[in-house]
Amino acid sequence: MNQIETEVIAILRSVLGEPAARNLTLSSPLLGSVAEIDSMAVVAILTAVEEQFGVSVDDDEVDGSTFATVASLIDFVRSKVAA
Repeated sequence: MNQIETEVIAILRSVLGEPAARNLTLSSPLLGSVAEIDSMAVVAILTAVEEQFGVSVDDDEVDGSTFATVASLIDFVRSKVAA
């Protein structure tokens, strides 16, 4: 796992807590599959991403596909860091 993957998974574990985040893998579905991911959790995750990676996320940049899987969230973060 690379640094961004490790940090994003750590953010998910911090926000979602146990047992929801215990067995997260890159292919783990998120939105609609993890009950703990509600609108407040999405905001908490995005806030943590902004703080951890020093990026800014606009509301119109995020949709359901961003939180489809752990991998899609990591890809989103990678794109923000690279921008």
